Amino acid sequence: MNTLPTVRLNKRMSELGICSRREADDWIEKGWVHVNGRVALMGMQVSAADKIEVLKEASKAQESRVTILLHKPMGYVSAQAEDGHAPAVELIQARNRWSEDKSPVRFSPAQLRGLAPAGRLDIDSVGLLVMTQDGRIAKQLIGEDSQIEKEYLVRVHYGETTQAAQGVTPQSAIELLRVGLSLDGKPLKPAVVQWQNPDQLRFVLREGKKRQIRRMCEQVGLKVVGLKRIRMGQVTLGNLPVGQWRYLSPKEHF
Repeated sequence: MNTLPTVRLNKRMSELGICSRREADDWIEKGWVHVNGRVALMGMQVSAADKIEVLKEASKAQESRVTILLHKPMGYVSAQAEDGHAPAVELIQARNRWSEDKSPVRFSPAQLRGLAPAGRLDIDSVGLLVMTQDGRIAKQLIGEDSQIEKEYLVRVHYGETTQAAQGVTPQSAIELLRVGLSLDGKPLKPAVVQWQNPDQLRFVLREGKKRQIRRMCEQVGLKVVGLKRIRMGQVTLGNLPVGQWRYLSPKEHF
């Protein structure tokens, strides 16, 4: 008799888009998850035939989680403090909230617990940084199967010259950026790369390896002198001022 393959309950819940694995473990520990009508146990195995039920307490906890959009300035690291540089989360304070944020959510220091970047920007890069308590959004933006586009404006020099890069950069270099490069021994997904103006390239990526754009440019003789992320999926940086933040509204979706 054939039996269905099984996986850990937290993985199955993540695959179904219910929550992240970490959230699943928290809910299971609190008794908020039932499998086939019984309280779930930590680490238990389930198959596609098993019925998973999440109690309303878990749904309420999930609804209270916030997602914040920050215009990260240069000089801040995205996650943990390092080499004396402050983490971007230090900017999430009431005084830095954008005055034009229409969200009715009131800021509370409790919202900083578990708030983590979903797609980092390195210390020398600026622009849209998404910080979230919601594991579903984190998975959507940076999960292994994520197809969310990330758009960047990148100022470049070609080789040692500082004149307008567009006039001296071979077209073959741009073609390689679009498709043909590898990082860490693996081919990169095709990218949209086009000139925005004589000094600046527009990149649209569907992945986010560490310092990916800078490393891509190095391979074709381009030096990045400025990098700004302006969009993640359908959410744009817009007019959000540098160093300020706002809440993701219920009507916005990546």
